Amino acid sequence: MTLLLNLNLIEENKHRSAQKMKIRKLTSMFYGMLMSSFLALVLVPTHAISDETCMSPYMAKIVGQEDYVYVWTLGQVGVGDEQDKLVTISVNPASPHYGNVIGHSSVGGRNEAHHSGFTDDRHYLWAATLDTSKIFIFDVHSNPSKPRLHKVITDFVKASGGIVGPHTTYALPGRMMISGLSNNQDFGGRTALVEYTNDGTYVATHHMPHDENLMGAVKTGQIADGYGYDVRALPRRNVMITSSFTGWNNYMMNLGKLMGDAEAMKRFGNTVVVWDLHSRKPRKIFDVPGSPLEIRCAWGSQNNYCFTTTALTSQIWLIYEKDNDWHTEAVGTIADPSKIPLPVDISISADDKHLWVNTWNDGKTRVYDISNPHNAVLAYEHQIGDQVNMLSQSWDGKRVYFTSSLLANWDKPNEAGGEGKEGIPQFFKAFHWDGNSLSHQFTIDFGAEKLGMPHQMRFGAYSLYAKTPENSKNLAELSQ
Repeated sequence: MTLLLNLNLIEENKHRSAQKMKIRKLTSMFYGMLMSSFLALVLVPTHAISDETCMSPYMAKIVGQEDYVYVWTLGQVGVGDEQDKLVTISVNPASPHYGNVIGHSSVGGRNEAHHSGFTDDRHYLWAATLDTSKIFIFDVHSNPSKPRLHKVITDFVKASGGIVGPHTTYALPGRMMISGLSNNQDFGGRTALVEYTNDGTYVATHHMPHDENLMGAVKTGQIADGYGYDVRALPRRNVMITSSFTGWNNYMMNLGKLMGDAEAMKRFGNTVVVWDLHSRKPRKIFDVPGSPLEIRCAWGSQNNYCFTTTALTSQIWLIYEKDNDWHTEAVGTIADPSKIPLPVDISISADDKHLWVNTWNDGKTRVYDISNPHNAVLAYEHQIGDQVNMLSQSWDGKRVYFTSSLLANWDKPNEAGGEGKEGIPQFFKAFHWDGNSLSHQFTIDFGAEKLGMPHQMRFGAYSLYAKTPENSKNLAELSQ
């Protein structure tokens, strides 16, 4: 009898444990769903606290004056140590070092330094390379004036299953989504998105849809090329968007040789893909001919659209949601397409009213009025240099920074003098913007400083980490 009672008690305890486990699982599932909904609602940037305007909406926010610009810089043969490096520039006018390079961290060799991006907490900067496919992770929060190389991912190609050329390093909650440009089979343009945790652990590879395998996506036009370039997210719409460029064979080729190779010129991307953000599955593939590059999404909570520009056809394209479905439309022409101005970087203003467009070949920046996103109208243009590539706006829109380098084998020769030549082919330039025109503040000649070829810029500020330069002897502004 006692044995029977004990057995009954055991069974009853098992049942209770099972019930508790079921409740825990249901609670966990409910909490996860609740948090996903919460994030989609609240992680929407507002105009009052908009970040530097091309950043992930998941990223830690800051208002006011930035203290530093971190410039991911290509090593240049015959210049300085010839290594790729992260260069730190003081840009706060209150600093005695305003307008000067205060330090740099070289990483060893030339890897074709290109784009960089912060983790969502903005503690680490992931700096990617297109040739060796290494990713250099810098600690920027311990001492914002002196970023420190924290970790190097050297097995990106192996871990990802053969993806080459990590390009955009984009912050998601606790994750970094990295867009690849190529693959290690034919070094062409078919590629994937590669997901990592913030600590640098590989998670998954999400292949771009192509004609042989649409991955469940709907092809709306004639093309599904499987190419990649940029990636951006609109969390409130559960959407991720990718664009397309070209593979290693093309972007590592000399530009003159490339443009003279008719077959190579056919191997550029012509698509934009809209993805399901949560499932990481592609939904729709759109024809956007002419190699759509950077993607910039509107900040307003009701503005469910993004822009891209096409490098080879000089068009501004709108990617927008209407009636719960996504569409694309060409909404503006950039300069004279027959002269191949080569649109490169773009930046949307925090109020969604203006789109900055840099054109590398003529060295100009242009500002388009996009108050009506379906009709981009040229409002302003300014000559920046002999060539210009990247631009970054400050959070309040009052400061705009420009760098010159595109790719090591594409940049114009370092020749001074001659018609139209200012003699500073590789530069960082700072301007003020009053809403109508740019006024030049200072220039840093990266050749004269023996630094190399400046590419992507990211902002640093003590206020992100509740620090000031004076509150610790370890936060000396000048690197030693």
